[in-house]
Amino acid sequence: MLFPTIEFAIFFFIIFTFSWMLIRFPEQRKWSLLLASYFFYGFWDWRFTILLFTCSGFNYIMALGISNAKYRKHKKVWLITAVIMDLGILFFFKYYGFFMNSVNNISLMLGLSEGLPILSVVLPVGISFFTFQAMSYVIDVYRGEIHARESLGDVLLYISFFPQLVAGPIVRASVFLPQLDTNPAEDQIPAGTAFVRIIAGLFKKTVIANYLAVLLVDPVFLDPASYSPLELVLGAYGYAFQIFCDFSAYSDIAIGIATLLGYKFPENFNQPYRATSFQDFWRRWHISLSSWLRDYLYIPLGGSKSGGFKTYRNLFITMLLGGLWHGAAWNFIIWGGLHGTALVIERKLGLVKKMNGFAGKLLKRVIVFQVVCVCWIFFRASDLRVAGEFFMGFTHNREFQGVITPFTVLLLLIGLIMHFTPSGIKGSLGRGTARLPALLQGTLFGGFLLILHILSPQGVAPFIYFQF
Repeated sequence: MLFPTIEFAIFFFIIFTFSWMLIRFPEQRKWSLLLASYFFYGFWDWRFTILLFTCSGFNYIMALGISNAKYRKHKKVWLITAVIMDLGILFFFKYYGFFMNSVNNISLMLGLSEGLPILSVVLPVGISFFTFQAMSYVIDVYRGEIHARESLGDVLLYISFFPQLVAGPIVRASVFLPQLDTNPAEDQIPAGTAFVRIIAGLFKKTVIANYLAVLLVDPVFLDPASYSPLELVLGAYGYAFQIFCDFSAYSDIAIGIATLLGYKFPENFNQPYRATSFQDFWRRWHISLSSWLRDYLYIPLGGSKSGGFKTYRNLFITMLLGGLWHGAAWNFIIWGGLHGTALVIERKLGLVKKMNGFAGKLLKRVIVFQVVCVCWIFFRASDLRVAGEFFMGFTHNREFQGVITPFTVLLLLIGLIMHFTPSGIKGSLGRGTARLPALLQGTLFGGFLLILHILSPQGVAPFIYFQF
């Protein structure tokens, strides 16, 4: 079930209505949201709900085991068991095929065998997101940052809550679970801000991202050898803005929906292409993932405490695994490795603290953006062959194929302008909307939905991060 569809609109209207009707009955309200979340997830394939329930229930038991264990070594056993189980689920469904193909390729190269049989495994939607949420829950219980929940329903709802279930943001248990202990107040819901977020998200997805994909990005990356160097450059820029608009749109809509239901999610994007360093970029892009990798991988590896080589090693490993998190392909590993290398070079040269005047910051923004766009080529290309053809295309002078039009250039400019508008503009618009009469708010919201429906291309393309 996709956000920009009639099916989801009907689904959410029903859930919104029932959730507020049950506001005086908190337990019933939580269970109704839980059932709605499983229905939402099972809409793709009901078999996915079995995996979701198994993962959630297992981590619920492991967290209780950690909480009830008297000795730290016993707590660690429970934790290690949980992490191995979570990573095992992720590996089997997401990386099994990649691993077996790699083993077979190596075996064939060495003449050791004719290749091992490979099972056909369906990748459950959003598996990377809900396994990371489950892992953060048991790790935080082990660290003593939160208490294990006695209520199975609370844990099931935390891991499966439908707004962020399939594409984030990754919400920490310490952020979400305490919100289940109090009833949201209907008169304190910033509905105006939620409406603005949802409309902004729908605009970014259905207009900017979808048109960039159809008119520019998809054709160029389908056959990069056929396009001129300028078209390849704009194709790379186009993907940079497409993936930002697509992914940040999902986060905006998810945050807006959660707000309307009475829950607060953390921000996931903060104008990443205005970053003045790679460190700054990862503090602005997919913030919930980058902070997860920092707190649960980079810091446990030692962070920057030891300095020198170990810090560079930790940075590189963190980004390499961050690339692998996105997908089981060498493209993503290279993408993560390139970002890791950029972070290491930046730290080694101390570039974050240099050139901080206006001209210096502008130069750093330009450099960071160009490198990020180069990395996106590996991320978007279907395989390494296509990535190679894309880069080789810069050395050939081919004729224009017509993908550069005034409209596509306008879309790119809008994507760029989004990164240099005042950061609090959505909040200001939301507060202004909230002052309007409820009937007028609803009329405006419906009017904008109609306009977006007219402006958007036919069909509903899935969000890019559904594949992760």
